[in-house]
Amino acid sequence: MAEMDNRQRDMTLVLMLALTFSTGIVDAVGYLGLDKVFAGNMTGNVVILGMALVGAEGLPWVGPLIALVAFMAGAVVGGRTLRRESTGWNTRTSWSFTAVAAALAVLTTVTTITGGVPPKPWELAITTLLAAAMGFQAAVARHLAVKDVTTVVVTSTITGLAADSVLAGGSGQPWRRRAAAVVLIAVGALVGALLLRLGIAFPLGLATVVTGAAAVVGHLAAHETRAAHPVHD
Repeated sequence: MAEMDNRQRDMTLVLMLALTFSTGIVDAVGYLGLDKVFAGNMTGNVVILGMALVGAEGLPWVGPLIALVAFMAGAVVGGRTLRRESTGWNTRTSWSFTAVAAALAVLTTVTTITGGVPPKPWELAITTLLAAAMGFQAAVARHLAVKDVTTVVVTSTITGLAADSVLAGGSGQPWRRRAAAVVLIAVGALVGALLLRLGIAFPLGLATVVTGAAAVVGHLAAHETRAAHPVHD
């Protein structure tokens, strides 16, 4: 049973890292394709918003503000969805990530039909849905409680990587998962930026596939664990 539980934890870690990669893609879309807006990294939006409000040249404030509010709304829905569930992957978790994939699929379809980002206010509608989906995903990832992997931000992970390192006098740390989270969100942003050259639907489509695959694989792995160790009343 312990081996099966370890396999489930390892699988969940891998899937959270995959979603971290997907967030990098989405943030590249938001910043480069949606007028300097982060859909997943709210720290970036807060900083941009603060600078824009004092008149810093070339910085928007409407998009970052909408993204911030939408992200929080998505996180509220995600928190309520899993409030009564025990920590760990379950059917409701699978459906939650499927909902995120569905939202991304809708945006992929819309941007494919329009041939790119439609003009405002439709661009702001895309920003709203994208940020809400990322907020919802972040709340679900928080419920899964995979240490150092939140899927949407790596600042605390980088802090732990440095603060617990040998240079800081640390004796050991889970550096592989921490380094993987940092690298994967950067690689996701790189891939997203490259795919944007082909059109905004391409990176959104890849993020849809990654998120949907994570939902399916996570559901199958959790089902296998439950089937191997059924709970008896």
